[in-house]
Amino acid sequence: MTRSDAHHRIDYLEYAVASIEASRRFYGEAFGWTFQDYGPDYCEFRDGRLTGGFFHGTPTPGGALVVLGSDDLVASEAAVLRAGGRLVRPAFDFPGGRRFHFTDPDGYELAVWSQA
Repeated sequence: MTRSDAHHRIDYLEYAVASIEASRRFYGEAFGWTFQDYGPDYCEFRDGRLTGGFFHGTPTPGGALVVLGSDDLVASEAAVLRAGGRLVRPAFDFPGGRRFHFTDPDGYELAVWSQA
């Protein structure tokens, strides 16, 4: 089995924000980022190299959600658990794929996703 270049690499960042519109305005004006809306509660940003997203939630300064890519979500989840990670959000579907959230031994929350 060959692995993609994205397998287990940082692929995406997400930020909980109080206002998607205010975040779009700030990052668009400050850095020239571009945006794609996916409904009223999610907006993807592009900085020219990396993509990420804003979602309505409670802002946690300094706490972007790091999202890793995976070619095999089930195997990645098993590896996280074997390594001592703790599942905090079981795998769920979202537009474009499926993902789960876990914490590492220090309590940092990350996610792993796979295309649909």
